[in-house]
Amino acid sequence: MSDTLEILVTNDDGIDAPGIRALAEGLSDVGNVTVVAPADDRSAMGRAMSHEVGVYEHELGYAVEGTPSDCVVAGLEALGPYPDVVVAGVNEGANLGMYVLGRSGTVSATVEATFFDVPAIATSLFLPSETFGEETHPGDYEAAVDATTYLVDRAYDSGVFDHADYLNVNAPHPDAGATGKMMVTRPSHAYDMTAKQNGDTVTLHDRMWDRMNSGDVPDPEGTDRRAIVDGHVSVSPLTAPHTTEHHDELDALAESF
Repeated sequence: MSDTLEILVTNDDGIDAPGIRALAEGLSDVGNVTVVAPADDRSAMGRAMSHEVGVYEHELGYAVEGTPSDCVVAGLEALGPYPDVVVAGVNEGANLGMYVLGRSGTVSATVEATFFDVPAIATSLFLPSETFGEETHPGDYEAAVDATTYLVDRAYDSGVFDHADYLNVNAPHPDAGATGKMMVTRPSHAYDMTAKQNGDTVTLHDRMWDRMNSGDVPDPEGTDRRAIVDGHVSVSPLTAPHTTEHHDELDALAESF
């Protein structure tokens, strides 16, 4: 590795989102930043992948007419210097809980990077209900950017990524009683989705957000959602491959097929 840390920055809110600008500016203090991000909002895309995407230069870097995963592959293989670390965010809205990881474009971008054996960090900002629909400003992302910059600057050489493929970082909104503390967490397993039919439509609703706003969450100490509700920065060390332990029972089924 060169003396200068090469950092690929992407997101799923789009290259014009304030969170990615704040993140790119903050990370420029600890490395050489290359931005490759979707041209428009591609939230909740998961790891959706395109065959061919348009790309054009943007004042921050490169805008790709594709998904966050497209941006990671394009950034690593075709655009800019090969990175030492990939950082996705800062997402406008938290990415908390085990069930969210697979649907989040922000988290999926980091998972894509891990299959290239490049360590990665996903970072998101929790927005309390009273801020939904309001325009966010660079100052709102300060805690998320500070935490992410701290981790990028130290985690790469510290051995953290010898054990974790990527880190999922969530920071509290400055108006939500932030403590300034960082907690190592695990994704919560609590799940509270519901759906209601109304004529020709079905409305899907994640009731966990309602519970977070009231502070009444079922998550125990040590989980990502509990840390955010308590005002801490949450950092979950995670691995990407989808594997399981050997199952004698499945072997038996396969043999009798």
